[in-house]
Amino acid sequence: MTPASWVDHLVIAADSLEQGVAWCEETLGVTPGPGGVHPLMGTHNRLLSLACEAYPTAYLEIIAIDPAAAAPGRTRWFDLDDPALRAAIRTKPRLVHFVAATDDAASAVKSLERLGIDRGPLVAAERPTPAGLLRWQISVRDDGQRLFYGALPTLIEWGSTHPTSNMPPSGLALQSLQVSHPRAEGLRAAHEAIGLKGVKVTEGPPDLIATFTTPKGTVTIESAAA
Repeated sequence: MTPASWVDHLVIAADSLEQGVAWCEETLGVTPGPGGVHPLMGTHNRLLSLACEAYPTAYLEIIAIDPAAAAPGRTRWFDLDDPALRAAIRTKPRLVHFVAATDDAASAVKSLERLGIDRGPLVAAERPTPAGLLRWQISVRDDGQRLFYGALPTLIEWGSTHPTSNMPPSGLALQSLQVSHPRAEGLRAAHEAIGLKGVKVTEGPPDLIATFTTPKGTVTIESAAA
C-alpha cells in the first residue's frame, strides 16, 4: 500500500536566528514566533504557522546552527554543514527544503528505497516546549544531504503532539508549493512513491517556489533566488 504524506513545513536556512528574524520581518511582514533547540543536531529555530485550507498543518521553520551548542557528533540535517550553502546564507537566508509529514515514515522510506533512493534512516528527536515535550522521527542521511536540491522532502512522523497545535495565527498562509528539477520524471516518481499531495513538480533548473498570503500581499520566494 502506498503511504500518504503531505507538506509539514518549509525550511529557511539562516546564518543566525537574528538574521533569519530580520529577513522574515522584511520579506513576509511578520515576526516569527518562538522555537527551540535541537541538541542532537546543534541547531535552533523560530517558527510560525502557514496553515490554510489546502495546507492545514503547515508551518515555516527558520533554522540556524546554534552557536551556544556543542558540535554534534554527526553531520547536521538539511545540508547545514555544506560549505556552499553556508557561504550562500551568509548574505541572506534562503528557502532550502521542505519536510513532508506521514503517519508511516518507515513505509515511506522503504518506498523510496525501492526506487533506489536512500532518504536516510529514521532518527528519533525531541525538544522541550512550554506545552510539553515534542517527539518525532525524521529521516536524516548520514551525510545530511537534502537530495534533488531540496525538492525531495525529508520525512517526518510526529508523536502525539504537532507543533502547530500551540501556534497562534501568524497572518501568513501558504498558497502553493512548486518544485522544479531537471530530472522531473524521477522526482515525480519519488513524490508518488510516498503519496505526497499538494506539491507541483515541473522540469527545469533546480528550484523551490513557495507563494504566501502575507500582510504585504502575495509574496513568492524561491530557493534559486540569489
